[in-house]
Amino acid sequence: MHQVMGIVNVTPDSFSDGGAFLDPRAAIAHGYRLAAEGAAILDVGGESTRPGAQPVDEGTELRRVVPVLEGLAQSGAQLSIDTFKPAVARAALERGATLVNDVTGLRRAPELAALVAEHGAQLCIMHSVGDPATMQDDPRYEDVVGEVRAFLERQLAFAIAEGVPRERILLDPGIGFGKSIEHNLTLLQRLAEIVDIGCPVLVGTSRKGFLGAIAGRDVQQRLGGTIATNVLALERGATVFRVHDVAPVADALAVAAATLAAKWPTKTS
Repeated sequence: MHQVMGIVNVTPDSFSDGGAFLDPRAAIAHGYRLAAEGAAILDVGGESTRPGAQPVDEGTELRRVVPVLEGLAQSGAQLSIDTFKPAVARAALERGATLVNDVTGLRRAPELAALVAEHGAQLCIMHSVGDPATMQDDPRYEDVVGEVRAFLERQLAFAIAEGVPRERILLDPGIGFGKSIEHNLTLLQRLAEIVDIGCPVLVGTSRKGFLGAIAGRDVQQRLGGTIATNVLALERGATVFRVHDVAPVADALAVAAATLAAKWPTKTS
């Protein structure tokens, strides 16, 4: 069973839709629209983690995300908070979020694991290197898949030791976070090796730069590449797909899943 995670960026500088949903009312309306299009999860973030992004302070991030989380409480979707700051995660969890999506994979704030355990929530551990401001300067790996897998296994073991049940942990190889085009493609090609760790795998390729580099498309023209990479990730075992364009990706994944299963879902009245 797969799920689509809709992206709700409450930021002025995200790479794809920076500023479009900075107003909480716009972000809330966008979240409801994504839920209606098929997003089972809404990932709310108040700090851009695009390559070259500058950090924001805790207070600013809280002011951005809290009203949006409160406004999305009746959306019917699971609420996720995209943060590595414990204070922001706690505020989100107290307002109905049940998933903490940490792009640093507990590197910046290991105490997030105990906080998630305390609230009985889920945790997504993502692989990344450095900080957004510098992570794409010159990423190097001897074996990108082996190194990403080792990091995820290490952080998974830490989170479990801190009290987060294994079944509540998702893993994300961090496509585009401190990786070259070749690194991203290798991770997608060998994604089954990450899936083999035994936790649900989340993939986030939506509108990212490597798709534009391959297809020669600007950021608003990368839906085709986004669909292709998500369908390939589904075939390799990923189960959660973080995207901007929920409806078309959800359709593509539904068709791909039915094809892989050689059957289609039966609708009941």
